[in-house]
Amino acid sequence: MSKTDWKQKGKDKAESVLALIKPEWKLEKIPSVEEQRDVTGAYIQQFLSKEEVEITETDAVGIVTKTTAGTWSAVDVAKAFCHRAALAHQLVNCLHEIFFEAAIADAERADKYFAEHKKPIGPLHGLPVSLKDQFHVKDVETHMGYVGWIGTKAKRDMSKDGDYESEMVKELRSLGATLYCKTAVPHTLMCGETINNIIGYCWNPKNRNLACGGSSGGEGALISLRGSPAGFGTDIGGSIRIPAAFNGLYGIRPSAGRLPYEGMANSMEGQNSILSVVGPLATTPGALKLLVQGLIGTKPWLHDPLTHEIPWRDDADSAISDPLRRFTQQLSFGVIRHDGACAPMPPVARAVEITVHTLKKLGHNVIEWKPTVPHSKITDICTKIWSFDGGADCIADFELSGEEPAPQCLIESAPQANATEIMAANITQREIQKDYMEYWNSTAEISGTGRPVDAVISPLAPFPAARPQQYNYYGYSVWVNVLDYTSVVIPVTTVDKSVDKKAEDFKAVNETDQKTQDNYDPEIFDGAYVGVQLVGRRLEEEKMLALAKYVGEAIHA
Repeated sequence: MSKTDWKQKGKDKAESVLALIKPEWKLEKIPSVEEQRDVTGAYIQQFLSKEEVEITETDAVGIVTKTTAGTWSAVDVAKAFCHRAALAHQLVNCLHEIFFEAAIADAERADKYFAEHKKPIGPLHGLPVSLKDQFHVKDVETHMGYVGWIGTKAKRDMSKDGDYESEMVKELRSLGATLYCKTAVPHTLMCGETINNIIGYCWNPKNRNLACGGSSGGEGALISLRGSPAGFGTDIGGSIRIPAAFNGLYGIRPSAGRLPYEGMANSMEGQNSILSVVGPLATTPGALKLLVQGLIGTKPWLHDPLTHEIPWRDDADSAISDPLRRFTQQLSFGVIRHDGACAPMPPVARAVEITVHTLKKLGHNVIEWKPTVPHSKITDICTKIWSFDGGADCIADFELSGEEPAPQCLIESAPQANATEIMAANITQREIQKDYMEYWNSTAEISGTGRPVDAVISPLAPFPAARPQQYNYYGYSVWVNVLDYTSVVIPVTTVDKSVDKKAEDFKAVNETDQKTQDNYDPEIFDGAYVGVQLVGRRLEEEKMLALAKYVGEAIHA
């Protein structure tokens, strides 16, 4: 396929999606960033009815409270979110696929079920849920940002027929959710920005100078614009947490095997040393819990061989003691202010301090986090594992159309690792995990509670959101993936140019550190969301969701 051909094919695909939007939902003009930096809140609300605003500004828990009681119809809720999602896509390029008519038909069936049986289908009855474009949905294409995948079944796990669906899609339907769109990703998925040769660049709706994050960037942008109350992304190096933090949302990166990944499209499939995991992003921590608890209740381990048979744990006698009960006791936290390789920009440093101050004010202890394993070593092994196939999988997908990869993507052609090298890397990773585990255990001696710290407060990235083509450091996110820890993102504040001045007399520890600080411009970043992550240990999803609620509500009280 010639350069002209792949560009045209990408353009045609993008236009075909826009053509599915109702004429009355089309925007006459998209303002420039100079005219309108922030398109969230009041800006997007002006195009909606009062009733649509009420529905779409309600969080997922509030929505299901209404739909499961019959106060709101599933159809009215679906139509409101379809309208707002259509607006969001026109403003920031956040969607790959829309299937609004199918969603409204599903909602009609849900309403009919409720009318006949006088009860909801399940706990997610009538809740619109958006999906990253890795999920297979009946009669909907999966192209994952590759021009070469358009109209094909190029990938191993691509639909054998139009009825094929990913395991989680089936489970969401069984819970009563309404599925209506698939969101934008960077081709390869290996990027903290969302860009491909179909939708172009997906912008941060709060500050359109900046990236929405990646690789679940379309999810982050859509939910930030309230075009979705909650949706699912994936995370192999920060791809749930980065868009959550950049877009002022809550998100959870579960440990591998807690939620089902079966039947989803992916990059570098078969690389099992650092597994990509699936998890939700939403506007409230309660929404995250609603989705995770609901999915675990379907017993996904019966249909996904990699999902652990761990039911939802909320009993004080369970493997993890009930975290809510412990909040009446003193908690302890570690804090990472600098990981030794790259200093956070001033707004991120301020967000960390706000979190620390809030927890200390509540009577909890915070200690400096000084692991025995340098985070630079963790980043190095992550890079080595990601490079096992020398970029072959992603390069082959680009070659399907001959399209050019975006320069931001972390894929380069290199020699493939042999079996001995892969085994050695796996041993190194296991040794790092063991050393880090024992360091965490040792904090019981200095935590002030007699127990190891409950969680670690950390930046998610050195910047509030990346400037285009300037996502130059991933160390703050990838350490969690290498260790397979459970992590939640909490929105903390927004950039304030009058407060978040450039650091004076800054002394960099390396070139990346200096470049990161050089990229900070208070004028450009002003108004952007700033979040932090709370990192727990492996398979501590219930505890970390409870902490997200506790800490998030305390910060915003």
